[in-house]
Amino acid sequence: MGEDIAFALENECMDQEQMKQTVQKVADIVDMGHLLKASPHQLSGGQKQRVSFAGVMVDNVDIMLFDEPLANLDPATGKTAIELIDNIQKQYNKTVLIIEHRLEDVLYRHVDRVVVVSEGRIVADMPADQLMTTDMLPKLGIREPLYVTALKYAGISVTEDMHAGQLETLNLTDAHKQKLKEWMESGTPHVAQETPEILKVDHLSFQYTKYRKILQDVSFAIHQQEMVSIVGTNGAGKSTLAKVICGFASEDEGDILFEGRSLKGQTIKERSQVISYVMQNPNQMICKPMIYDEVALGLRLHGEPEDVIKEKVEHALKVCGLYQFRKWPVAALSFGQKKRVTIASMLVMNPKVLILDEPTAGQDYRHYTEIMEFLRDLNRQGVTIILITHDMHLMLEYTPHAIVINGGKKIGDGSAVDILTNEEITEAASLKLTSLYTLAQMAGIEDARGFVWHFIDYEREVVRTDENKAV
Repeated sequence: MGEDIAFALENECMDQEQMKQTVQKVADIVDMGHLLKASPHQLSGGQKQRVSFAGVMVDNVDIMLFDEPLANLDPATGKTAIELIDNIQKQYNKTVLIIEHRLEDVLYRHVDRVVVVSEGRIVADMPADQLMTTDMLPKLGIREPLYVTALKYAGISVTEDMHAGQLETLNLTDAHKQKLKEWMESGTPHVAQETPEILKVDHLSFQYTKYRKILQDVSFAIHQQEMVSIVGTNGAGKSTLAKVICGFASEDEGDILFEGRSLKGQTIKERSQVISYVMQNPNQMICKPMIYDEVALGLRLHGEPEDVIKEKVEHALKVCGLYQFRKWPVAALSFGQKKRVTIASMLVMNPKVLILDEPTAGQDYRHYTEIMEFLRDLNRQGVTIILITHDMHLMLEYTPHAIVINGGKKIGDGSAVDILTNEEITEAASLKLTSLYTLAQMAGIEDARGFVWHFIDYEREVVRTDENKAV
C-alpha cells in the first residue's frame, strides 16, 4: 500500500528518507498509516479509496480535482476527507474542484460555488446559499440536503439570508421554528410492524487467520419481508459477514439459522437457493458476454431445462426493466444497468433473502432512486432485502431496521432513526447524526426522533404518492 502512495514521489526521484516521511504523513491523515505494509488486495473498498486519496495528496500541485472522493467512504471518514480537502485548500492556497453526488456531505465545509451540470451543459453556477432557494436540484435528479428538504416540506420559503448552504450557518427565525413544530404535529405516530423471523445470526465469530479476527460474537435476527441496512466503518466486517452468511467462508463459532433451521454444513450452492448476494461492482460478477446467458447461468448450473430457464430469465428481465435488452451484449450497458443484470441473475434463483453490497455507490439521486424503488418493489413482492451501505440517507429512507458493526462486533441493532439519532453509536461506528435530528434540535423540538420519523413517513406516504399520481 505504501508503494501505491509513493508512486508519484518515486517518479520525481525524491530522496527515500524524505519519501518515507511524506508517505507516512499523508497515510496517517487518512487513517491508513498502520497499514502501509498491507497488500491492496487485503483492503476493503473504502480503504482502497483512502489510499487513492493519499496518493493524490503527496503531489504539490496548484489545482486538485477530486472525482467522487466520498464514494465507498463511511460518513465519518467522508467528513474527515472534506475537512482535509478544505484544510489543504486554505493552508496551501490550492484551487480545488470536487465532483460529487453527496452534496450535503460536501457542504459540511464552505464551498465558494456550486456548479450544476445537466446533459453536458452548465445549468447553474452560484453560491450554495442561493442554490438552496431554488427547486433546481430535485428536478435534475440531485438530492438536496435533507434539512433543506424538511424546511420546504414544512412550508418554509428558503431565502438567501437563511444561509441554508451549510447546516451550521442555517439561520432559523421563531416563525420558522413554529412552522417546523406545526408540520411535525400534523403527522400520526409511527407504528412498526413485525413479521416472522427468517434469518438469525447466533453468536457468530470468524477470522481469516488466528491473528486477524474479523467477526466477534455477532448476533441478530432479521424478519420476513424486512429491508435492513448493515452499516459501520470501512473494514468493520460488513462484507465478510455477508460472505459467511452465504457460505463463501465458514464461521469459526456460532451458527446461522434460516427459518429456524441451521445452515451448518450447507454448501454455497445449497444456500444460494434461498440466499443471494450481489457484489458492489457488477463487473466482478458478470462472466458471460450476453445478457440472457449471464442471467441464465445459475439455472443452467443447476441443470434446469431450457424451456424453464427461458421462462424464468424473461420474467426476471421484465422485473428488472431489462427485457428489451435481452439479446444485447453486457458491454453495451451502463454501470447501473449492469447492476440490474447481476440482480436479475440472482432473482431467477428465486431467493427469499437478497443481500446487496453498496447498491447505490456512485449513483446520482435519480439513478439511486430508480435502483431503490426497484428493490422496494421486490421487497413488497416478498423478498427480504439486506443492504450493506455507507449511505445514511438510504438507511433512513428505505430501511426501517439497521444493524451496526464496528471492529467486528455488533454495537447497534434497532430502527434506523434510533441509530442515527444516537450520538454514542454514531461516533463509535463512524456514522453521522442525520441533519434532520440537528434541525429538530435547532428548532427546539423536544422529540427530535419523532421529527425524523415524521419526515420519513411524510416522504413515503405523501410525496411518493403524489409523484406516482403525476406519472
